[in-house]
Amino acid sequence: MAKTTLSFVCQNCGAAYSRWQGKCEACGEWNTLAEEDTTGATSAPVSLRSKRKGRTFQLESLTGKSIDAPRLSSGMTELDRVTGGGFVRGSILLVGGDPGIGKSTLLTQATAMMARAGHRAVYISGEEAVAQVRLRAERLGLADAPVQLAAETSVEDIISTLSEGAVPRLIVIDSIQTMWTDTVESAPGTVTQVRASAQKLIRFAKKSGAAIILVGHVTKDGQIAGPRVVEHMVDAVLSFEGEGSQQFRILRAVKNRFGPTDEIGVFEMTGLGLREVTNPSELFLSERDLGSPGTAVFAGIEGTRPVLVEMQALVAPTSLGTPRRAVVGWDPSRLSMVLAVLEAHCGVKLSGHDVYLNVAGGLRIHEPAADLAAAAALVSSLVNAPLPPDAVYFGEISLSGAVRPVAQTSARLKEAAKLGFLRVVLPERARGEAGGDAGLNLNTVGGLTSLVADIAARGTPRARQAGSRDDEDSRDQGRRGPSHAEKNATPARFRRQDG
Repeated sequence: MAKTTLSFVCQNCGAAYSRWQGKCEACGEWNTLAEEDTTGATSAPVSLRSKRKGRTFQLESLTGKSIDAPRLSSGMTELDRVTGGGFVRGSILLVGGDPGIGKSTLLTQATAMMARAGHRAVYISGEEAVAQVRLRAERLGLADAPVQLAAETSVEDIISTLSEGAVPRLIVIDSIQTMWTDTVESAPGTVTQVRASAQKLIRFAKKSGAAIILVGHVTKDGQIAGPRVVEHMVDAVLSFEGEGSQQFRILRAVKNRFGPTDEIGVFEMTGLGLREVTNPSELFLSERDLGSPGTAVFAGIEGTRPVLVEMQALVAPTSLGTPRRAVVGWDPSRLSMVLAVLEAHCGVKLSGHDVYLNVAGGLRIHEPAADLAAAAALVSSLVNAPLPPDAVYFGEISLSGAVRPVAQTSARLKEAAKLGFLRVVLPERARGEAGGDAGLNLNTVGGLTSLVADIAARGTPRARQAGSRDDEDSRDQGRRGPSHAEKNATPARFRRQDG
């Protein structure tokens, strides 16, 4: 009889230890070790295990004809864009996101569209009852879709049921943390159960050819909880991002064996579910405040799609010993670098100012091409000079203050022209890639100093404006004479006596 083996397993990364300790040495997290029974089918004594000799197999060369993996469209263009053109037969996808972000809504819509197209789609919920899933489908207007529902958590029962009849083309497991298998004794949601359940589902997918989508929870820092070990086992990892206070949702591929990892799908949360956004630039610029200092339009690239988004900056005098730096939607390290270049090479003194930078619309920018737009917005806010409302900016700033070219310049210019912009501020060496984009006035800059000088020449610092208003008030007050309030503002013993 196999001896029961107990160990302490980190619920964040899956590392196992023989005794409990407060900190996991593998991932550095505290209080994540839990006692689990790791006894399984492979824990039998060596004497009882099969001692058969391994079979030989044929080795192949790198040269040869490769066949593209057949794909099945989900019926949602944005979802197909992120997955690389559709679901591959026998593939496993892991979808993660914050609670309430819309994961179940998205997958309910995807399964309903595939079922309406004549494919067998199965939705298995381990967190909700069948009646709750039906209520969501009625709210989305998908109650008539022939989707097969079930509320089950046993992996063996799920595989046995799905093996009967026609093989499903799409299976949704919501969520993998609620699944459990008889082969291990740990509680559902632990690393051991999640790994064992995912392995059984992966074997079923590879054997039957069904595409399976696993829903995973996320931790406080946004990482997929528990299934960090599952990320290496699945074929694709999709992250569903967005702020609960905004209607925009972004689906991003973190890992994809059958497609790109730099594509994004943009959705808008409405009362009838998620609506696909075919032109994200119009959505991100729909509520733009024209003529306001500190705003610049950035022409970015997300995968193969050009996206125009507004970058907002606010520079205000600080009352603290250490100025505050707050960033939303951009890398804080890039902001620190841009501020250092502005102060070292352009003479822009920001050490006594608080700096706030925000990417409007909830989009998170990862490419360094946003350096030029961020610098323009910062200088515009500092000198109180509104940037031209018909201009877009893109370019990478080096530590020497030079503006370097970026990739896919032509696609950025075409998107700007399509949305009605008339001028583009871009790196000088990117003019050759611009080509014949008619209707655009190209303003090239070789260094950041020239751009800062051009913006500062049109601006009026707020301090100067406030000072001019104070001077006018003092002159008016001098003509009228001191008021009674000013006379009594200072105690008599501290007033200066003439003579």
